[in-house]
Amino acid sequence: MSTAVETFGLTKRYRRVDALRSVDLTVPEGTVCGFLGPNGAGKTTTMRILMGLVRPTQGSARVLGNAVTGDDVAVRARVGYLSQDPAFYPRFRVRDVLRFVARRFLSGSRAQIETSVDEALELVGLTDRADRRVKALSGGERQRLGIGQAVIGRPDLLILDEPSVGLDPEGRFQVLGLIDGLRGRMTIFYSSHILDDVQRIADHIVMLDRGEIVDQGPMERFLGTGATYRVVLDGDTGGAGLAPLRALPWVRELTHLGNGGWEVAVTDQSAAERELLRTVHRLSGAVVRELRPLMRSLEEVYLGVLEGRNDDRAS
Repeated sequence: MSTAVETFGLTKRYRRVDALRSVDLTVPEGTVCGFLGPNGAGKTTTMRILMGLVRPTQGSARVLGNAVTGDDVAVRARVGYLSQDPAFYPRFRVRDVLRFVARRFLSGSRAQIETSVDEALELVGLTDRADRRVKALSGGERQRLGIGQAVIGRPDLLILDEPSVGLDPEGRFQVLGLIDGLRGRMTIFYSSHILDDVQRIADHIVMLDRGEIVDQGPMERFLGTGATYRVVLDGDTGGAGLAPLRALPWVRELTHLGNGGWEVAVTDQSAAERELLRTVHRLSGAVVRELRPLMRSLEEVYLGVLEGRNDDRAS
């Protein structure tokens, strides 16, 4: 798979503070990549370097196959960016904001510019708000406008810095739906502290802590799936109901949870998918109300990684 973003030994030093320490990250092209890390980890600094807004102290970066430099207009023309706290002229109307950005970044006739504005309004779901002033928008609508101005140039890479921070649940839902709707049209690289949101829509993860890469890779590698199954029977068959499962060669551990619930840890997921349901039904004689693979949460994985780093530093 080709890459949309690569950094090599990326380091940024502010006086005596190392904001980034030899960061090597890779964002595959076409992915929705969640960029995770606590406050002060260096996420915003990384994004600004990728945009050519900040120069690294050491190391280099490539965006869409091109080296990033502070004056590389050609690269930045292919990148859309939404800052953590976007600012707009409050008396501008929504359409005026997008028209202003389009005239700066797009070439073509006035009619072509207006067509691009209309397309952006439709894409971010603000067509019915086109003539409303910015100061009258809700938080979620303002963020959608920010994404609209970031994508109006039809970028190949969209960088979003905390796009759902400070929004109420409805606003977050709208912004997440918009990001998910952009999947496949461009690579999306975005930071967030709301790990449930990241788990819902990201398919690649990069973790940063204290200016260093902690881990990175596909979402499924972090969460894992299929190693443990939850089984719920119709009625509690007692602790001995599924005990014979322990004798099967692909069952590693069996735990009775009570109230008809069991957890079955397996060593061979293929065998479990073929045999588990049939075997449970045969042994229990009960209706199987639920059988599903358990998945770790991204929050659990993330906090475990950071806790491990803290323990290493303390020892």
